[in-house]
Amino acid sequence: MRVSTAQFYIQSGLKMSDQQSSLNEQANKISSGKQVVTAKDDAVAYGTLAGYKNDLANIDKYQRNITQAENHNSLIDTTLASAEGMINELKDLMLQANNGAYTADDLAAMGQQASQSLQQILGIANTQDQSGSYVFAGYQIDDAPFALQADNSVNYRGDNGVRELQIAKNVTIATNQSGEQVFEKVPNAVGDFSATYNNNTSGIAVERAVVADASSYNSAANPADFTFNFSTATDLSITDGAGNVTNIADYAPGQTIAFNGIEVKLSGNPLPGDNFSLTPEQNVGVFETIKSAIDWINNKASGKDDPQVQVDYNQILNQLGDSINHLTSSRAESGINLQVIDRQKSNHLDTELYLTSGKSSIEDLDIAKAYSTFEQSKVALQAAQQTFTQVQGLTLFNYI
Repeated sequence: MRVSTAQFYIQSGLKMSDQQSSLNEQANKISSGKQVVTAKDDAVAYGTLAGYKNDLANIDKYQRNITQAENHNSLIDTTLASAEGMINELKDLMLQANNGAYTADDLAAMGQQASQSLQQILGIANTQDQSGSYVFAGYQIDDAPFALQADNSVNYRGDNGVRELQIAKNVTIATNQSGEQVFEKVPNAVGDFSATYNNNTSGIAVERAVVADASSYNSAANPADFTFNFSTATDLSITDGAGNVTNIADYAPGQTIAFNGIEVKLSGNPLPGDNFSLTPEQNVGVFETIKSAIDWINNKASGKDDPQVQVDYNQILNQLGDSINHLTSSRAESGINLQVIDRQKSNHLDTELYLTSGKSSIEDLDIAKAYSTFEQSKVALQAAQQTFTQVQGLTLFNYI
């Protein structure tokens, strides 16, 4: 077979070029420590590797979200714990103020202390996270959700939005709680209605007032408010907002008063002329109760002392207790979130270990084997280069 000089040069050049390219690829693998760098190395393995990398990237994203969610829920738990403690202190202050041993000056000082408690709890309700967002504002994270008014009432200016982060494929976790749900939606200690005492010489108090039979309760035909008037100790008339009157004769202290689907239970023995009204109110805000406590202590300091003072005292104390219970429930919600976060964090660590192991088995290079192959390829290339140098220098004149 006849081989031309040009053909010899081309074939030798291509062969050495391929060997050099292979050597370069092996060098790249050794420097990177990776067996599969491109799809050219192993198309099937490269596709599997891409899946592993995508899953690991998702876990990394979830872990970042977990860190944020954990920080937010821990902040909520801590701040609400502080609010619980402050309301407990306010309850203790109410108990002290009800002690007849204190002077008017003492009570005035207690009133100032109660006002400071209001300011502190307001600060908690307007807590900001590390990025400056208001925790209890719903979606309105840039503005303080609670605003104190001149009369010590507090207005909520946020919304009910709940922000969430995805911490696993099908798992999202809340990173905030609505200020309205936490601080405004405290169940009324009495039930579905709040009492306003127009005249109370006996010290009777509404212990319970609920809609017991929703099918019989018609707020259109018998609208609120409902005014209770004792003409005698046993004769009671109930007038609704439309002027409809329900008469109850032979009332006995402690009996349940039932009318229009509503049930009311009183404590104490009524006297003629006792009069109070019921207004629908299923929830009583934390700040509303604190304001009532401040007003009660200040009224006590002014020397006001009649049967109604004790009625208000008992009601405020009960509502403060319910406020604490409600905050505890809100803390429990953040605690449940933290438990879910811990479980997902553990799951991700296990999954990450599995994926990393699988990725490593496909991607990682056997360094010892790679160096051996690299040296063999380098020797082969050097031999080819030397052979080419020697052969291409031969001519017929060498044999003359």
